[in-house]
Amino acid sequence: MKIAVLSDIHGNYAALLSVIKELKKEKIEKLLILGDIVGYYYHPDKILYELENWNYLLIKGNHEEILKRIIDGDLDAGLIKTKYGSGHEHAIKKLNKYQINKLITAPSQINFEIEGLKILMNHGSPLDPNQYIYPDSDKEILDSSITPLFDIILIGHSHYQFIYTNMDTVLLNPGSVGQSRSTGGFADWAIINTKNKVIQLRSTFYDSYQLETEIQKIDPDNSYLLNILKRNRI
Repeated sequence: MKIAVLSDIHGNYAALLSVIKELKKEKIEKLLILGDIVGYYYHPDKILYELENWNYLLIKGNHEEILKRIIDGDLDAGLIKTKYGSGHEHAIKKLNKYQINKLITAPSQINFEIEGLKILMNHGSPLDPNQYIYPDSDKEILDSSITPLFDIILIGHSHYQFIYTNMDTVLLNPGSVGQSRSTGGFADWAIINTKNKVIQLRSTFYDSYQLETEIQKIDPDNSYLLNILKRNRI
């Protein structure tokens, strides 16, 4: 079986559509989604609609927690908008109650076995869903996320793609579909082949022009949202 691992889509529908084309070419049978469907950008409704065509497992990320806290009145929506842009605001406007509940009540961690592979899904580290793990993190930090109870431990959150192996366990961060912090205009994700145990890191180009135009219209004062889409482009 071929499984795709996606994380941190962040309302970026154009990026997801480009990845979906690749999923179909690769004949992917199952998706593992590591949270942060919402936040930053503007089309979580279209993303959830597309995902309904797939067999998938979903955990929540910190931006789903932010969404819940805004709805509950525990966070100032204006401050969140200043920091992250209008993504949460658009999620509240565009998603129905069922969709919002699905996101904010999703588990923060899932473990399961498939075709002999034991897999653990996390947003941040297995110890803390808000901990950022980077490819250049100290070995001690990387090793703290490893447990021999699992063959593959999946993490997202940092938006940086990498594979680290220790004690016969693979720590895999597929990177971010919606907001790669390595190269703007590319959607990062990964494939796990359960038959031959091969893991592939994938990076798919998408046309970010329409999203850039939306940012200039919706969040003209948030320079980060636009700049990150242009980072390290040739």
